[in-house]
Amino acid sequence: MRGLRAQAVAARIGEIAPRTARFADQWPTGQDVEILPPVRHALAEIGVSYLFSEDAPTLLPYAAQLFLAREVLVRPSRWVWPRWIPTPARRFRTRQQVAFTDALRPIVRRRRSSGRLGDDVLGQMLRPSPHYGLLPEEAVLDTLPGITVATFETPSRAAGWILLHLARHPGAAGRVAAEAASLPADPAATTSTHVGSLRYTQALVSEVLRLYPPSWLLTRQAPRQTQLADYTIDAGSTVLVCPYTAHRDAREFSEPDQFRPERWLDDAGSPAKPGVFLSFGTGPHGCEGAALAMAMLTLLTAQTARNYHLSEPPGPEPSYQVTTLEGLATVGLRLRATLRD
Repeated sequence: MRGLRAQAVAARIGEIAPRTARFADQWPTGQDVEILPPVRHALAEIGVSYLFSEDAPTLLPYAAQLFLAREVLVRPSRWVWPRWIPTPARRFRTRQQVAFTDALRPIVRRRRSSGRLGDDVLGQMLRPSPHYGLLPEEAVLDTLPGITVATFETPSRAAGWILLHLARHPGAAGRVAAEAASLPADPAATTSTHVGSLRYTQALVSEVLRLYPPSWLLTRQAPRQTQLADYTIDAGSTVLVCPYTAHRDAREFSEPDQFRPERWLDDAGSPAKPGVFLSFGTGPHGCEGAALAMAMLTLLTAQTARNYHLSEPPGPEPSYQVTTLEGLATVGLRLRATLRD
């Protein structure tokens, strides 16, 4: 999708940075905060605004409800129902999908009738493609609900792990803060060049994604019979790939269980081999929103570390939970922020 390509994201960094700075500025200091809800809200604002620009305020509440519906659907249950049974969770999800679509439909029609399509992702989808022509309205409406939730669902889980590592590794957080000092005082003046200079921050984000990939299990289908090591995979078979364990393969990562952002700074030793780093998938089915996610997470990390020292309150460590289609999240994560000198 053109609007999510790295070049398109780079051109809109000045829209993303102010919202990540606002998240950092609004973090209440001196108290223990359950951090995932405000992180999710901040990233939802960024993701929905990136997709829909001036129409984002209209659609943001529906996107939040659609996210909630997906969470409800995958909560553990003592009963496993066939997919065709309309359970309460499935009916709730259907209602939220319909509500989102009903809110989006008049926006699509208004833009097309006025000719002012916009330069956001929706506008790109409304423009004729040289290969496929004009997308039918229903194709646009069917595609965007999933993309909308994806812009903040997985990055929110990743952000939880990143902020936890800033708290647990103050030395690394200090390096991020020193690097972030070069960002413009006015976040709207931030460019892709500024983001590109945050090399250690990007390395830290990549390292956390390696250790705790927010999507810990990927499913792929074999299009043809394939031989993998001593196994024959028949055409049409579903293959499960686990980035969580693959990222701990000592053949690909030295000291694989250690948190070492520096491994991403050495071009010779950086795990850049195709198929080794799987947090965004790989190949033709890799995540289309990878560039947007990395931009959001890098800026959120930099702005937070520049402003605060983070720490964990006394008590039990946050637990792990699998949520939302094999997502790995920190449950009940609480952190405390104190102003950095």
